[in-house]
Parts: sequence; C-alpha cells; structure tokens
Amino acid sequence: MASSLTTIEALVAKLKEEMFSKQKNDHHLHYSFISPSAYDTAWLAMIPNPHELNTPLFKGCIEWLLNNQNEQGYWGESANGDLPTIDALPATLACIVVLQKWGIGAKNIEKGLEFIHANMEKILHDHHCLLPRWFFIVFPATIELAKASGLELKFSDHMKSLISQICAENQQILGMEAMVDKCHYPPLLAYLETFPSMGLKVDQETITEHLSKDGSLFQSPSATAQAYISTGNKKCLDYLISLVQKYPNGVPQIMDEQLVELSMVDQVQRLGLYEYFTDEIDNILKNVYRSYMDQELVQENKNFIPAKLYKDSLAFRLFRLHGFNISPKTFCWFLYDEEILDHLENNCGRFTSLLYTVYKATDLIFFGENEAEEARSFSMKMLQKISTMKNIVDDDVVILPNLSKVIEEELSVPWIARLDHLDHRMWIEQNKQGPMWIGKASFYRLSCVHSMGLIELAVENYAFRQMIYRNELKELKRWSKEWGLTEMGFGREKTMYCYFAVAASTSLPHDSIIRMLVAKSAILITVADDFFDMKGSLEELQVLIEAIHKWDGKALSGPSKVIFDVLDDLVRYATNSLVLDEKIDVTEDFRDLWRETFNSWLTETTWGKSGYMPSVDEYLQTGMISIATHVLVLTSSCFLNPSLSKNKVKPSTYENITQSLMASARLLNDIQSHQKEQEEGKMNLVFLHLKENPEASIDDSIDQAQRLLEWKRKELLKHVFTDDNSDFPKQWKYLHLSCFKVFQMLFNSTNLYDTDAELQLDIERAIYIAPEYDLSQYLKPKTASNPLPEKTDLIINARYHQTPLRSYGHGRMSIRCHRLPDHAVRNVTSNVFKSPGFSLRFI
Repeated sequence: MASSLTTIEALVAKLKEEMFSKQKNDHHLHYSFISPSAYDTAWLAMIPNPHELNTPLFKGCIEWLLNNQNEQGYWGESANGDLPTIDALPATLACIVVLQKWGIGAKNIEKGLEFIHANMEKILHDHHCLLPRWFFIVFPATIELAKASGLELKFSDHMKSLISQICAENQQILGMEAMVDKCHYPPLLAYLETFPSMGLKVDQETITEHLSKDGSLFQSPSATAQAYISTGNKKCLDYLISLVQKYPNGVPQIMDEQLVELSMVDQVQRLGLYEYFTDEIDNILKNVYRSYMDQELVQENKNFIPAKLYKDSLAFRLFRLHGFNISPKTFCWFLYDEEILDHLENNCGRFTSLLYTVYKATDLIFFGENEAEEARSFSMKMLQKISTMKNIVDDDVVILPNLSKVIEEELSVPWIARLDHLDHRMWIEQNKQGPMWIGKASFYRLSCVHSMGLIELAVENYAFRQMIYRNELKELKRWSKEWGLTEMGFGREKTMYCYFAVAASTSLPHDSIIRMLVAKSAILITVADDFFDMKGSLEELQVLIEAIHKWDGKALSGPSKVIFDVLDDLVRYATNSLVLDEKIDVTEDFRDLWRETFNSWLTETTWGKSGYMPSVDEYLQTGMISIATHVLVLTSSCFLNPSLSKNKVKPSTYENITQSLMASARLLNDIQSHQKEQEEGKMNLVFLHLKENPEASIDDSIDQAQRLLEWKRKELLKHVFTDDNSDFPKQWKYLHLSCFKVFQMLFNSTNLYDTDAELQLDIERAIYIAPEYDLSQYLKPKTASNPLPEKTDLIINARYHQTPLRSYGHGRMSIRCHRLPDHAVRNVTSNVFKSPGFSLRFI
C-alpha cells in the first residue's frame, strides 16, 4: 500500500510539473504541448539567408527535418500506430523539396520518394471522396513544387487520373472562394505559400493589409514564410525568428493558448482525475474566464472560425460546470447569422466535433435560456443527420477517435442520465488513440491531452476505486444479510443496485462513510416502502409509525421490528460518528427526517386503501417527501468537509435546491411507473392528472409531467451550477446533482429499478471488470521493432436500459493501488474498515 501511494504521488507530481507548473512562468510553453508541424517547418526551411542566398536562414529547421523523418519515409502524423495520415503526402513532398533545394539529405530524399511512390495511390484511394478542403488546396501545389524542383515523380495512369481530379477540385475552389470571405476558414490567403506553384498572384498591399499585429499571416507559419519571401516585410521576419527561437525543435501549429488550456482541463475531468488537480484547474479557469468577461458577447468580426466556436462551446460547458456566471451568448453567436447556419448545415460532415461540442455545452442550460435551446435543437438535428451519412470528410477542428460511437451514446442516453464513474471508464477506453487537431494543412496532437501519464493515472485511479467499491459492497451485503433485509419475504432486494448507484454516480463524495450511509438508507427506504405498499396492514403500519414517533420499538415484531431496528441503528451510527468527529449532534433532526418520510408513506397507503383521490398539488406535496431523496442528501451532507450547518437539516424547511431534487425524482418515478402503479392501486401523478382532465389522453398527461420535469431539472441545474453566494458547500450541491442523475438513469426511458438484471453489466464494469486498456503496450516507445498495437474497437454501452453493443470479456489486470485524497483515506480507515466483520487486503 505504501509503495503504491508513493508511486501515485510521484506520478501526480510529475504531471503537475509537466502540465501546469511551468505555465506560471512561461506563457509560451503552451505550445510545447503541440507536436511540431513538418509542413510548416519545411516552409521556414525554404527561406534563404538574405546575406548568404545559398544557405538556409533557419538551419535548425533543416536539422529537424533530417532527424524527424519516420522510418517508413514520411513526415507528419500517424493516425493509428505507424499508419500515416493524409497530410503525410503534402508534408513529405514539401520536406523533400526543401532538402533537394539545399542539396542535402540524399538518403532522406530517396526514402521520401519511395514512400510517395509506394503509398500515395493507396492513401488517396482510401480517402477518395472524403478529402478535406485544405487538401485540395495544398496537395496540387506541392506536386507542382516537387516537379519544379526537379524531383522525378513516377505515377501510374490511375494515379495521374486521381491527381487530375484533385486539381480540378482545386480550380473549382480557387474559382469560387474569395481571398478572404466569411465562411471559409482558413481563407484562401492563408495558403499564400501555394500561390506561386498554382500560378496565382496577389499584390503586396493585399498581403500587408491582412498581416496580424504580431507580423503573421493568419497565424500560419508557412503562409507567413511566403509573405516574407514575397514582400520582405520585416514584421514577418521578426515573427518567424521569434517562432524558431521559442520552438527550435520544429515549428508547431499556432493554436489558441486558451483552447490548449481548456482542452487539457476537459481531458483531466473526463478521465475522472479532477480531484488530483483541483487548484491547478480552478486557476486556469479563473484566468480564462477573466479574459472572456473582457470580451464583448457578440464579436464585431463575424467571420465563421470553427475553432472559435469549438472553444466558446467548450469554455461555456467548463465554466458552467465550475459555477462561473456565464451567458449562452458566449457560444450561441453563430445562431444570429443565416449564412453561417446554412454553411454548417450544408457542410455538417466537416464539423462533426464542433457540433458535438456545441451539443455537449447545451447539457447545462437553465430554464429560460431560449437561444441555448435553439443551439441544442440545431446541433442535435445536425448530429442525427451526420449519423446517417456513409461518407464523412476529415473534420475541420479535431478528429476524435470513434466519435461516431460517442455521438450515438450522447444522442441515446443524455449526460444527465449517465453515471460519472462509467463515463470516466468510457473515456479511458476511448483514448487508446489520441485526438488529432486540424491545422491549416496538417494534423497535430496536444501532449497535454494525449498524455500517457494521464492515462496511466486514470487507469490506476479507476482500478483503485473498484477495489474500494468491491470491499464496501461486500460489507454492505453482509450488513443486509445480518439484519435480515435480504430475506424479508416480500418486495425488492436491491443491495447491489443501491450501492452501484451511489458509488458510480459521481467522484464526489470521496468519503466511504457517505457512500455507505446513502446505500444503507436507500436499501432501508426500498424495504420500508415495499412494506407499506405490499405487506403491512393499516393497523400494523400505524403501530410502526407510533413507534417511530416515540422512537421506541419494544412493542414491534416481524418486519416492523426489523425496519425499526435497522433505522435506529443507522441513525445512531451516523450521528455518533458526527459527534466523535467533533461536528454536530443531529440525532433528533435525523429522526425527524425519517418520521416525516414514514408519515408520507402512511398517507399514500391510506389514500390507496380508502379510495381517496388527492388533487395533483396535494399528491405532489406528499410525493416529494415519500420519494425520500431529501433523507439521502441531507443526512450524508453532514459528513462533508465543510459540513452542512445543523439548521439546514430540518423537515419541512428545505432549500430550493432540495425541493427541486425531490420534485424531479418524484416526476421521474411517476412517468415511468404509472402503468404498474395504477394496476397496484397506488397514487401516481400521471393517473391523477388524467382524472382531473378527463378530456386529455394518457399521452397528454405524460407530456404534462415531462414538461414539469424539464422545468424542475433546469431549475435544479441552476441551483447546482450557479454561485449564489450562499454558505452551501459546493460538494453539497454536487450530492444533489448525483442523486438526480441516479434517478434519471433509473427512470430515463423505463423503470430500471424494478428490474432484476438490467443493470448487471454496468455493475460489473463499474466495480469488477478493469478498463480495457493495456498500459504496458502504450507506455513503450514507438520504434520499428516495437510498433503500437493494431487498432481495437472501443466498447461503448449503447443504452443503460438495452443490451450493450458488445459485452466485455472477463479478465484480470495487475495494477498498483494509489492514493485517494487524505480525507478519503482517513474516512475509509476510520469508518468502514473498522466495521464489524469487514476485512480488506491490499495486494
């Protein structure tokens, strides 16, 4: 155990140093995360020294080209293992042209030509009809450039035909697009380096007019290199010199620094590692948020820049997740321009990752945010359209591995109905191949996103949690059996379901005592609710209620005695733990919460047995309590650090956030259980609405309940994600959210809680089966003798309530345990491991 803690501390410390610490001292180190661009480096290497024309100005760029040719002969990125991406063709041609120009690297040239001749036809054939716009612009120009430099290119007749088709498309683009227009980004002028080869001319005034303040042409190193060659502009030269000084090991693509930071934060969170980098992430988001607040909500420049919309959507989601006050206008600006909307719709296949990110941002919209609703509707429509396409060109922003499967998951099961722990698992397995960002004419990776160190930490973190979960579940099963809850002879036995829901719903709380308290409470609620609905006579129930009011169960027997004794032990255990931790004595407050809940069950049972029909409002007042979510979140909140103040743990005085949770959970249950509950003679909102509105159909009543649920859901999200300057701990709000997500998962499209085995596979994946990610293969260096493994399919659960796309194979994975936060270890050891009969071995 100690060695594991040391290992994980070292890994976290290393990642903090690599990804966060240096950024405080050097603003430009964000670009050290970006893989060098062979294409751009080659164009800088073409610039002659103005004082010695027969030598290159940037000799370091030449050295980089000589030292960074792939063993297969190409320059550029690989999509899977050692398979080259489409940008390897123009990048390789540009690199060998440079070497040919300066009369060096004969073997590199020969190897590059061998790659081109052996692979060009196959690569083009594989991408035929799927080629992106930038390729049609750049590739013909590099072909012409190679011919002009005297390189002998040998192509088959079929190859010549393919090149002719690409050239024809090139001419069409050149004929249709203006040098700089609204929708095409980067604009044609950003490909200035291709103009001489294509016979295009542009005057120096136009070039100078579009230079940025830093001397670059559209932040493109290659275009700026040509701008300097064409104009001799000193600002261009200064920009290029500064690039090479900052990045002597190959010039990177120029990417928005804030987008680099946001992408890093997003990756850390989606891997389930926020707990280790809390301060670092909060600092990044505060700094980026500050700059967003300094910007106007609607930009003066209305040119459509995909990377900007991608960044704005990602920023909105991250800001809102962390409680920053942010308006949907920061990413919904594209809705106000019909030309941009038409461009997105007509070219949606090119903007898959962008539309996915817009859609993800709209998971977190509040009630009344109509433009965000419009953005959600539009992005969903586009994603549904994309999902029916057979051929999709390379994305214009970022290529995410298996994005089509991820989108299928998003559209079939909303974020609010998925459990965080399983989402983390999916993202770990999804990242076997890292995302590739789209530059102007080449792909690149962000080392801070596709980090093997992060993946290693994520896998170990998941495995460690699974170990804790398995032992807690073993203890919980022992507890249920010892108290006789598993053999009551009636109702539902949901020990496994209850624990799974609590453990997998969120990374917070870390404290074991909270998971165990919530799981035990949920088990007891299920048994007691079933006793009131199915077993107990009205006389038995009244006797039980009287005993609970007096908190004296001596006169009870049978199931009533078991229920009271479990309840009494649960309250005593929880409140004694709080007193021992020198917090608060809430014994009577906890008892009152349970009394109120048992009273609501008696009220509903009395209605059913007497035939009384309450109004919808009267039913909801009782039903919000009988669903018992307030008991789960309020009792467990007292164990948070900081804990909830005692005056908040009072019956009938619930905060708005708790009332929203109570109402939402009741509505979810009633929408999916109305038919079953009507057959059993139980009250249900859908049934009561139908009685009050005889002209309505059952579908009308369900729709009415859905509308009310949607309102309450958005109300809850606003309470969770808004900084309301209250004294409520942030973790307390997250407990409400995780509780709601559990109910949304259980009642998303059917009643999963009443099933016997529908959640079994998810339970196995959450607690028992290690993620399908073999770190030993991915942590080895990429060499010819040790290639990366062949492509494997990612496994993604299609729907929580349906058969998964593919089951996981059972297997074992040897992995070291690592450290939970100190307070988690403290609570685990002090509260759970000391429980009677509990045994835990660290191996």
